Amino acid sequence: MARRGTADSGTEPGTRAGVLAAGARTAVLESVAGWVPGEPVGNDRLPADWEVDDAWVRRRTGIGSRHRAGPGVATGDLAYEAASRLLARAPVGGVDAVVLATATPDHLCPGTAPALAARLGLGTVPALDIAAVCSGFVYGLAVCHGLVASGLYERVLLVGADVYSTWLDPADRSAGVVFGDGAGAALVAAGRSGDPGELLAFDLGSDGTGYGLITVPGGGARARASERPPAPDDGFFRMQGGTVYQHAVERMTGSCRLLLGRVGWDPAEVDRFVPHQANARILHAVAERVGIAPQRCVTHLERVGNTGAASIPLALADAAGRGRLRSGDRVLLTAFGGGLTWGSAALRWPGTPGTICTDSMEGTQHVAPR
Repeated sequence: MARRGTADSGTEPGTRAGVLAAGARTAVLESVAGWVPGEPVGNDRLPADWEVDDAWVRRRTGIGSRHRAGPGVATGDLAYEAASRLLARAPVGGVDAVVLATATPDHLCPGTAPALAARLGLGTVPALDIAAVCSGFVYGLAVCHGLVASGLYERVLLVGADVYSTWLDPADRSAGVVFGDGAGAALVAAGRSGDPGELLAFDLGSDGTGYGLITVPGGGARARASERPPAPDDGFFRMQGGTVYQHAVERMTGSCRLLLGRVGWDPAEVDRFVPHQANARILHAVAERVGIAPQRCVTHLERVGNTGAASIPLALADAAGRGRLRSGDRVLLTAFGGGLTWGSAALRWPGTPGTICTDSMEGTQHVAPR
């Protein structure tokens, strides 16, 4: 039985824990795509009253620009853009379910996933939101793996999308310089152990004692049930940056080490390390502690900032489009977000010599036919 907080493809007699017998049913990452809205907002275009310049922002975050959704554009719109582009070039086959990872849903109620599924023309497929904040895509991969490996569904669409610009305090430069808007989509399909794209194992965790470290205080049932009148800034995103940094580095490092041991990989055997694109200092600190060389760390935040649940699929699509991911590569993902939540995933990268890759200002896409 898997340790609490971990998941794998199951075990067969005579196999190492977390490793399937050859040919057993499992789930594979089939394809991935990304989308960012509008034109990039460079550091030189940040509000003057923040009193920052390009060198200041890059030194503290590693970010050079980020994208902002325009007026009237919400998370569901970005999710649709990423998903529709993915499905237009995806391998032949239907979608049996939709999972949307987001911290910025279009409404408090209902979830955004059913509307996304309808807009994509997927009919009455089951659809649900996951609210694991910046860990959402890794949590979503684990959920999709379970839905597919169990035999319940053959192919699931997973989307990570966030529009942080809708709840950033205009006076809060610490969050304003970091966060951007974006969406990434992936298809998780049924396969056999040893197939390209195999999702090998997961490690997931949470610590609710840190619930208030990353939060939007207003809007939910807790605030509505309070007798205290809402404050003007209760609807804005708040994060205790210094404390969050310490938790993020510690939790992602520990999760990666546990997962590497579970799948039997030495850190030197990881071909590509794709952490949540929070800021450059966190990325580098985790990679160094895990023992992964900088040249094997995939980064994308310099051009898009921290896009929440979209950051990992955006980084994957960008790296694939630039030829930095090859079929069979050992890939390690890790993320940390509000809740507190964290998680890691180990997989083999999909792809064949016929892989289709496109890269444009509007989005990046990687589709691996099997």
